[in-house]
Amino acid sequence: MTTRPFVLALAVASFAALAGAHTPQQTRPSSSFPALNVDAIAKALGRPGQMTGDVYKVSFPRTDLDVSVGGVRVRPGLALGSWAAFRAGANGAAADGDLVLTEGEVNPVISALQQGGFEITALHNHLLHEVPRVMYVHFWGRGDGATLARGLRNALSRTKTPLAAAATPATQPAPGFDAAKIQRAIGLKGTVNGGVLSLSRARPEPVAMMGVELPPSMGMATSINIQDAGGGTIAATGDFVLTGDEVNLVAAALRTHGIDVTALHNHMIHGSPELYFMHFWAHDTPDRVAAGLKAALDRTAGAR
Repeated sequence: MTTRPFVLALAVASFAALAGAHTPQQTRPSSSFPALNVDAIAKALGRPGQMTGDVYKVSFPRTDLDVSVGGVRVRPGLALGSWAAFRAGANGAAADGDLVLTEGEVNPVISALQQGGFEITALHNHLLHEVPRVMYVHFWGRGDGATLARGLRNALSRTKTPLAAAATPATQPAPGFDAAKIQRAIGLKGTVNGGVLSLSRARPEPVAMMGVELPPSMGMATSINIQDAGGGTIAATGDFVLTGDEVNLVAAALRTHGIDVTALHNHMIHGSPELYFMHFWAHDTPDRVAAGLKAALDRTAGAR
């Protein structure tokens, strides 16, 4: 299999998804498998998503939450974006995703996901010192896409997540920082939505879970989100997708540049290769944050 090219992923809670852009009709084929019925999935979820290659991704930003970290009010696109991704497979569809939850929502959602045919692959924090505390549940399922979507919708109904698609904003908020300069400094090109700059870089090798190949748009890409934090500073968070050999190299690069490591864990069960996800938090000037993130990226396989 050829090495995957670098790809740009949408912010986990991008306003492009809120805008409701998606492929009409029914299908986009994946390999030789029957195509996804994306209209049925969108109908079951109550909002449309977007096609990225052969992956249909739907976002549910937690716009109901007012979360702050160290005095920085976190935009939904920075770290509060629930999402689900669907890809055609041998058994109809494979789906994975990540739900942003309050502590009280965690176990009702886990029960509902299990009732809907999903497995739980991770539960953990992504941030530190956030107020109020938020947790992240990662899930996995295989079966009919629309049936899985209905199960996910039922799980989301146990939360205060806004389920209806939001109206498209007349204008996008300005990021409040020089997004082009940061992209040049880090060495990645991204998109700005909802005032958040989102960058990503895919793993160079194929990634699979439970025998199903997962493209970068199904959460298998290093993700960096950046927003204005006032006073000439920015806040950045996200996660590096790493092999075991890369974990401490990246951690050292982040800490050397004053960037906090906030979590290290798995997002998958029976993943191949075994990957680790290192979450981070940076709050500093754009030049310093960009330098630290570039140094960390340079210690991953995608840079070599």
